Amino acid sequence: MSEGIAARLTCTLLLLLIICNGYPQDAESQPVRIMFYNVENFFDIFDDTLTGDDDFLPDGVMRWGVTRYNRKLGTLYKTIIAAGEWEPPSVVALCEIENRKVLEDLLFRTYLSKYDYSIIHNDSPDPRGIDVCLIYRKDIVKITGYRYLKPARTAGSDFSTRSILMVKCIIGDEMVHLFVNHWPSRRGGILAAEDQRKEIAGMVKQSADSIAAADSGNAKIIIVGDFNATPGDPVMRILTEVNGHGAFLINLSEQADREQGTYRYMGMWEMIDQVIVSQPLLDSETGLYTDGRMFRVFKPGFLLGKDPKYPGLSPLPTYRGYRYLGGFSDHLPVLLDLGVRLTVPKE
Repeated sequence: MSEGIAARLTCTLLLLLIICNGYPQDAESQPVRIMFYNVENFFDIFDDTLTGDDDFLPDGVMRWGVTRYNRKLGTLYKTIIAAGEWEPPSVVALCEIENRKVLEDLLFRTYLSKYDYSIIHNDSPDPRGIDVCLIYRKDIVKITGYRYLKPARTAGSDFSTRSILMVKCIIGDEMVHLFVNHWPSRRGGILAAEDQRKEIAGMVKQSADSIAAADSGNAKIIIVGDFNATPGDPVMRILTEVNGHGAFLINLSEQADREQGTYRYMGMWEMIDQVIVSQPLLDSETGLYTDGRMFRVFKPGFLLGKDPKYPGLSPLPTYRGYRYLGGFSDHLPVLLDLGVRLTVPKE
């Protein structure tokens, strides 16, 4: 090697060392994946005398016995594993599960047992006994507290739907506030449910605003759920109203292609399973962050089947009416990735 080439190589190496050691650099770690999934009537096969689960018993109209229950376990396990790609999601928020037992079966009777998931679950006031819950990987997420929220006006005996789960957790070294929702349905035109939905929306908004105010507008908040409403619905706009910190909550689902809906009704896709995040997660230059490209509907071919009435595909459900199909769910899951921007300090 000539002296000129050697000198140029030496200069280049010295320059790289100066750049690497003298200035901060941005790097990114493996993303943390959050999943929300309405799993469609995940009941056990035992009678709960306090709830209306009679249809989902071995002698009920759904003929919900051991074989069908075990098949449901298998479909849910496979969906969660597939959604994680290389690794199962760090956080999986679920709705339409009956009780803690079905979660324990999902985590300890399938290969999910390899991943050290833990459970957050309380029974809700829903008359059918279906709840919202969370499972999370203890090696990635640390829970510092949680509670179930009910609107103050109807928090007593009048509240007969799913409570909202609010979880405080640490991911990496940052606090994240996570809300899990399953709002009352509007199917059938029940006007009373609309008032209740507005109450719930206002409660979630107020809780998020309080968290933001306590953290000088820097709180990292994620709101997920089956809202039984599309992003443009007025009740959803309650969540994204401007507050003292500006447009603090941003609905990432609104930016997604509407053809990428999560639920199909009368041949039309609807984005009723959504993800809303606080602005600090979008603006973050270091630590946890996300953006619209990191939200998506999870719709592999195995979750879809031919729609029996309308052209095209729809989610392949466990039941269509009273007819057993053995599918996965009538909803598709949604995924959100959280990246971690790391800054290498000066030496």
